[in-house]
Amino acid sequence: MKVIFFDGHCGLCNGFVDFMMKIDQQGRFKFSPLQSEFAKSQLTPADVENLDSVVVLIDGKKYRKAEGVFKALASLGGAWKTTNALTFIPSKILNFGYDMVAKNRYRIFGKRETCRLPTAQE
Repeated sequence: MKVIFFDGHCGLCNGFVDFMMKIDQQGRFKFSPLQSEFAKSQLTPADVENLDSVVVLIDGKKYRKAEGVFKALASLGGAWKTTNALTFIPSKILNFGYDMVAKNRYRIFGKRETCRLPTAQE
């Protein structure tokens, strides 16, 4: 099972989900807001409460923040596999950039009043 858990109120996060759905032609991933009951049933309370981090679940293993984004992209195969090379950059450096964007995401990309609800196909 491959699931991307995201902040359902975040404009940037929803944009990432839309992007992933567009490039994931084979429908490998499912998507769920961190605020959902499904997320609460699959993740730890700390994962669900930390809306600053995407959580990517691939075959039972969790990836967070920048590593999660890169692992999700790499798992699509093809040219996207090259994003795996970015995981060799120390996570402190990758997550510094990720955290800077995450901290300002509502101000820059907006905040939705309601969570995005995936369709049955998603």
